[in-house]
This record gives sequence, structure tokens and C-alpha cells, in this order.
Amino acid sequence: MNFPFTKYSKLYYLVSGILIIASIASLIVFGLKFGIEFTGGSNMEVGFTDQRPSNEEISKSLSEFDLGEIVIQPTGDKGAVLQFKGIDEAAHQKVLAKLHELAPLEEKSFQYIGPSVGQDLKNKTEIAIVLALASITLYIAFAFRKVSRPVASWKYGTTSLIALFHDILIPLGVFSLLGKFYNAEITIPIIAALLTILGFSVHDTIVIFDRIRENILRRGMAQFSETVDLSLNQTIGRSISTVCTVLLVMASLFFFGGQTLKYFSLALMIGVASGAYSSIFIASPLLVSWSRWKNHRGSAM
Repeated sequence: MNFPFTKYSKLYYLVSGILIIASIASLIVFGLKFGIEFTGGSNMEVGFTDQRPSNEEISKSLSEFDLGEIVIQPTGDKGAVLQFKGIDEAAHQKVLAKLHELAPLEEKSFQYIGPSVGQDLKNKTEIAIVLALASITLYIAFAFRKVSRPVASWKYGTTSLIALFHDILIPLGVFSLLGKFYNAEITIPIIAALLTILGFSVHDTIVIFDRIRENILRRGMAQFSETVDLSLNQTIGRSISTVCTVLLVMASLFFFGGQTLKYFSLALMIGVASGAYSSIFIASPLLVSWSRWKNHRGSAM
């Protein structure tokens, strides 16, 4: 017996609506905390020989320098990553010497990114995301061009785009909160995670849409909601097994991959889970709702 997925579409929309509104509110109130790759600044990674000083001790020792806001992230047992405004090599050596006075250490890396480079990278990232979304939408509309009834082919692309916005907004909302309370930053790995989420989500959506197309061609113009329910029941096992496999790997990276992979894996976990949800409970039910709205409008006229 097939589970009637589309019967409870209003509940799915309510859950997603709450999450999206909360994410947008968080983005408006707190914004996103971008890393130095986008804002410009200095990034210094050090490893202390003995016990690592507390963040307060490190900040206090560097207070005599004009470094702006200093963000300190502990790594491992004795390491730390310091981020502050851009400085030249002379100031860099003074900061390093001051940290040596606080506790013996070894500098592992130092990186300076100018603000113009960071802004250029930010602009290119925005263009890359927009192009990816547009390309995905056009591809789906083209792939389903032969299935124009009961839903036009372009509506497959539009519903997939809505699902993609859903899958991106929710991780961004979470990172807005993490940036406010835990100094989590949007870095290049996070952008890579978001683009990966787009690919994963649209792949899962296309698999379900493709099964809907096959069932329409096989069953003819039957009740569209029944066709969508049948397609979802045929593909949900694959979707769940795929997302669970990915989540297991990402959870391993989150807990054992170190500080540099922590937020990257977290972004993927949130996005992959959100993508699986939207593919099953948002994109396909939206096609049915759109079809019903079209039929209702046609009968009213």
C-alpha cells in the first residue's frame, strides 16, 4: 500500500515555512560573519609548546597592538588560530614576539588577504551561486520538455528552484546564529559545502521527477496526485539510504575531522538533510498543488 504523501502537503509547507521565516529573520537580525577570505585580514595559526593560554590571556597580551577585533579559535590540545585586521610583516613579527613572551610557541602559518581581493572573491562567489541556480533550473525545464501535462515542463524547474532556495536558506540561517554566538564564519569551505548541497539536492529531486515522468508516460493521464505518491513511494527508500550514508560520513568528519572541517561538515549535514526533506516533501507536493490550483482556477472560470 502506498503512503499518501501529497495528502499532508499543507503540514510540510507549514514546517518549511516556519524554518524559512526563522532563517530569514536570523539573517536580517544577525547577518552572516564572513571570514577573512571575503573581508580581508590576517590569519595566524600557532602551536604552543606547553599549555595553551586562555583566549582572554591571548587577547590581553595583544591589546597594545591595533588589531581590531581578535577572533581566537582553539585547535587541538595546544594550537590556536587567530584572526584580526590586516597587518604588514613588521607588525606580524611584533605580534609573534609578544605571543612568545606569553608562552613558547611555533608559528604554523600566516596569511594576509587584502580587502580588495576579499571583495572580488565575494562577488565571484555570488555570481557562481546565481549561475549554478539558473543552470540547474534551465536543465530541468529542458529535460522535462516532453512532459507538458498535467504540469508544464518549466514548472518542474521552478519547483526545483524553490526547493533549492529552501535548502540554502536553512543552513545560512543556522550559520547566522552560529556566527553571532560562536563566531562561526562563512569561509571558502562553507561556500563549497553550499554548492555541494545544491548538487545533492537537485540530484535527489531529479531522480523523483524522473520517476514521475516515467509513471506519467507508463500510466497515462491518471490522477496526478496518485502518480506523484506512487513515484515517491518507489524512490523514498533510495533517498533515505543515500542521505543516511552521507550523514554518517559527515558526522565522522564533524566529531573527528578537526577544527578546520567542523563547520564544513556541519553545513553539509544540515544542507543534505534539508535537501532530502525538500525533494520528498516540498518539490513533488508543490507540483500537485500547482496542478490543483490550475484546475481550480480553470473550473472557476
